[in-house]
Amino acid sequence: MVNHSSLVETLVEKAIDKKLIQASDQIYARNQILGLLGIANYQKETARSDQDIPDVLDILADDAVDRGLIEDLLDEREQLTAKIMDVFISKPSEINEAFYRNYQDSPVKATDYFYQLSKDSNYIQTKRIANNIQFKTASPYGDLDITINLSKPEKDPEQIKREKEMKQDVAYPKCLLCAENEGYVGRIGHPARSNHRIIEVPLEDEEWFLQYSPYVYYNEHSIVFAKEHRPMKINRDSFARLTAFVEKFPHYFIGSNADLPIVGGSILSHDHYQGGHYTFAMTNAEEEFHFTLDNFADVEAVVVKWPLSVIRLRHSNRNKLVDAADYILQKWRNYSDPEADILAYSKDTPHNTITPIARMRGGLFEIDLVLRNNRTSTEHPMGIFHPHDDVHHIKKENIGLIEVMGLAVLPPRLKDELSDIKKYLLGEKVTVAEYHLDWVQSIKEKHKNITEQNAEVIVENELGKKFARVLEDAGVYKTDKAGRLAFKRFLANLNEA
Repeated sequence: MVNHSSLVETLVEKAIDKKLIQASDQIYARNQILGLLGIANYQKETARSDQDIPDVLDILADDAVDRGLIEDLLDEREQLTAKIMDVFISKPSEINEAFYRNYQDSPVKATDYFYQLSKDSNYIQTKRIANNIQFKTASPYGDLDITINLSKPEKDPEQIKREKEMKQDVAYPKCLLCAENEGYVGRIGHPARSNHRIIEVPLEDEEWFLQYSPYVYYNEHSIVFAKEHRPMKINRDSFARLTAFVEKFPHYFIGSNADLPIVGGSILSHDHYQGGHYTFAMTNAEEEFHFTLDNFADVEAVVVKWPLSVIRLRHSNRNKLVDAADYILQKWRNYSDPEADILAYSKDTPHNTITPIARMRGGLFEIDLVLRNNRTSTEHPMGIFHPHDDVHHIKKENIGLIEVMGLAVLPPRLKDELSDIKKYLLGEKVTVAEYHLDWVQSIKEKHKNITEQNAEVIVENELGKKFARVLEDAGVYKTDKAGRLAFKRFLANLNEA
C-alpha cells in the first residue's frame, strides 16, 4: 500500500535539500501536492523514503492511475508529475532575475544555476537519460560519440489511438519550441510543460530564449529559440546571432540545423539553435589546409579534416567573421559543379545551404560552415548526400547538427540487435536481423579471434566505423583526391568576381 504522507514529505524535503524552496515553504508545498493528488488525509512522517525525486514521481503516478485519478497514458502521467514539480519552482520572472544575478559573477555560474534547476525540477529527464547507451569509438577523424537513444518513452497503443481521434484544431502553443510552452499544462499529443522555465537572451535586438533539452544528448544540451514563430532560415542574421550568443556565453558552442528538408533537423517550423558546454570530435578535428579569401584577407580560413565538408573561419572581430560567412553562404547557395554531383537548383527548388556552428577559442570568434546539399536522384531517393542504403541498417534518418559534429543518435532497436550480433559472433544460436547480415559477416572475416572479453569492443568499434561512413555519405566533397580537387574548385570560386 502506498504511503502518501511519506512520499509527499520526501518530495518536499528533497526540494528543500535542492534549494528549490525554503523550509518556510514546506506546509504550502505539501498542501498543494496533496490537492493535486486528491489526498485528504495526511500524517506527519518522521521517516522519509530514500528514493530520488523521479522515482517518487513514478510511484505517485502509478498510484494515481490505480485510484482512477488519471488514466494510464503517458501524457496524463506527465501532466500530473509536471504539475507536482511546478509547486517547487519559482515564477519565470524570479528565475530570470536569479539567472542574471549569477551572470554578474560569470556566464558559467549563470548556466550552472539554470542547468541544475532544470535537472532538479525534473524538466530534464535524468532518470530516463540514464537508460541511454553511450560510448566513444576511434575513427580516422577523431573519437566519435555514439548514443543509442533509450530515454524517450514509447507511446502505448491507447495514447496513439487517442491522438488520432482528437481533433487537431488546437493551435496553442503553435509548436514544441514556442515560448508559450512555459508553464503549459499539456494535453494528449502535446507534452506537459508545467515545470518548464526559459531564460530571456536577447540577440541582435530580437527576443530570443534559452532552455535545456528535456532529453539532453550531451552536457548542457541547450536550445536557443526565437520568440516569433517563424521558419528556420540560414542567413547573415543567423551568423550574427550565433556569434552574439558565444560572446555572451563564451564557454558554450552554438549551432544551427540547415534550413532545407533532408539536411535540416526535425523541427524546421521554428527558428532555433542548439548549444551546450561540450567538445565534439569535429571541434578538435585536424585542420587540413589553409586558404585565402581575397575579400577578407585578415580572416583566417581553413578546411577541416572531417567527413563532411567544413570551412572554418576565425577572427577577433565578430562582424568581420559574419561578413565572411555570409559571403561564403551566398556563393554556395548558387554554386553548381555537375562533375561533383552538386547542383544548386532543380528548376526553382534550392538545394545548397549551410549548417553553421560558432564558438570562442583562444580569445577569437570561430565559425564552422558545413556545406550541405539536399538533392535526390533515382539511385539515392532519400538524398545524394544522405546516408546511403548500405548504412540504413544503422542510421537512415536526417544528419542534423548533432550528428554533423560527430555524435551519433541511433535508434533504440539497436540495443537488442547489437546484443544478438555479439552473441552470434561468439557462436551462440541467435537470429540476427536480416539487414545486419552482410555487416556481421564482414566483422567475422575481419576479426578471426573474437572472445567474450573483446566482442563488445569489436562491435562498438565497427559501429563507429559505420557511423563514420554515414557522415562520409553526407559530405558534399569526399575526402579522396577527386573530392578534394572539387572542394578546391569551390574555394577558387570564392575569389572570383
